[in-house]
Amino acid sequence: MLHIVDHPCVRAKLSILRDRTTPCVRFRECVREVTSFIAAEALRGVELESFPVKTPLAETTGYRIANAIVFVPILRAGLGMLEAAQSLVPDSAAGFVGLERDHVTRLPREYYCKLPEATPNSFALLLDPMLATGNSLAAAADLLKQAGFRRIAAVTIISAPEGKAVFEARHPGIDVFTGCLDERLDENKYIVPGLGDAGDRIFGTEHV
Repeated sequence: MLHIVDHPCVRAKLSILRDRTTPCVRFRECVREVTSFIAAEALRGVELESFPVKTPLAETTGYRIANAIVFVPILRAGLGMLEAAQSLVPDSAAGFVGLERDHVTRLPREYYCKLPEATPNSFALLLDPMLATGNSLAAAADLLKQAGFRRIAAVTIISAPEGKAVFEARHPGIDVFTGCLDERLDENKYIVPGLGDAGDRIFGTEHV
């Protein structure tokens, strides 16, 4: 199921991300800022365990996350989201999934996958700015399931209806948290109105 994080700060920062004149450094900052909002919502359902805490005045009950949190960026654009996500759970682990489009089949092909060991209380969150066709995110979720992860969510910044449909058909039990559901994909599979190529704009490699 797709969950839209409809927050005024997210809307404002999405507008900066969409603006073609936004410089690379500001684009990266906004990716991190938006990721913090959306990832926080994705983590809302984590399990907590209590422990005693002594304040300067009294003893009270404190809480810490009981799940083993694993953030998994999809290379390369997902790397721009990792720092913000891990700042929410500093003792989290990170895995990495590299996918590239096969020029013959036009489907994603794995070229790198490094994941921590899955445990019964692991909670893995996929990170990718764009849910466009849905094929890459679905393929990454396949890899996580094959590695033994049973609790998985995904964090994206913008999504397309076509990608939503594909992902929900292949992984109906995985929640996707996103900042906005855009109008459509164009003939080149870019999200419209979108924000361009997130990877190029994060790493300063776009030529537009």
